[in-house]
Amino acid sequence: MLTSLIAIAKNTFLETIRQPIYGVLLLVTAFLLIMNIFLAGYTLDDDNKLLLDLGLSTMLLSGLFLAAFSATGVLTREIENKTVLTIISKPVSRPLFLAGKYLGLITAQSVAFYLSFLIFILCMHHRVLQYSADPFDWPAITLGLGSAILGLALAAAANFFYGKDFSSTAVAFVLPLLTIGTLATACFDREFNLAPFARTFAGGQLLIAAGLLFLAIMIVAAVALAVSTRFGQVPTLMACTTVLMAGFTSDWIFGQHRDDSILSAILYKIIPNINFFWTADAMTAEIDVPFSYMISTGAYAFLHISAALLIGVALFQRREVG
Repeated sequence: MLTSLIAIAKNTFLETIRQPIYGVLLLVTAFLLIMNIFLAGYTLDDDNKLLLDLGLSTMLLSGLFLAAFSATGVLTREIENKTVLTIISKPVSRPLFLAGKYLGLITAQSVAFYLSFLIFILCMHHRVLQYSADPFDWPAITLGLGSAILGLALAAAANFFYGKDFSSTAVAFVLPLLTIGTLATACFDREFNLAPFARTFAGGQLLIAAGLLFLAIMIVAAVALAVSTRFGQVPTLMACTTVLMAGFTSDWIFGQHRDDSILSAILYKIIPNINFFWTADAMTAEIDVPFSYMISTGAYAFLHISAALLIGVALFQRREVG
């Protein structure tokens, strides 16, 4: 049973990162994160606080689109092409098959989120140029961005000379190189002078904010997989977007009426409250979020993920795949 689960998860992970949309969304996310440095310069207050908000929002939207497109790619297409029969015709139950798909999908999501987060903290290291005379952050550009470009160049060479799949090879090269480049950047200030490690980063609060944000993406991925058992790409994307929007407005639409309306109280508990995972406002107000909050929110996310996957199993059990 465990062997089958790992095999399905591994195959799903490889299938996900080899999809062209996976690489395209990663490149678009990286481009938007870099562009946020320039967009955040048009405020009347602290530009770097807006850069924080824009960066976290960009990663959340990237996770939304990646979850919807990847879920339909690894499940809906298999059902439509009837290739799923080769697996469930063997002694592999449908719940086990769906659990393996989710593990593989969320592993691919974690790799994409990690790469996006590395680029984000490089942008936070660079920070917004307050004046036109401000120098660029050359450590972030040469060590950080340069390592990512080097990884893409090596992947392109491997694809050209050895016929390797570009997307998966690029991930294999960029992941360690960008990690090393980011750690090296943390040792310098913006003028390449040695500085205390990670002094110019936002500290542990940024890690907590990113961790909570990924929990929200895990919920969206579970919803995407559940919906993709019955519907295609567009309905899955609409369902994920609806859950995300409803989660952000849950306090306003249902929360304030839950004491007066039973329906509002029920919907407030059923719909995942994404506000619990959004700590950018707390960071902007310089309020520290304790690690214990992440643990309790993780339990809350686990319940919603389990509920979404159980609904997906119920939908998939009666789905005709032959």
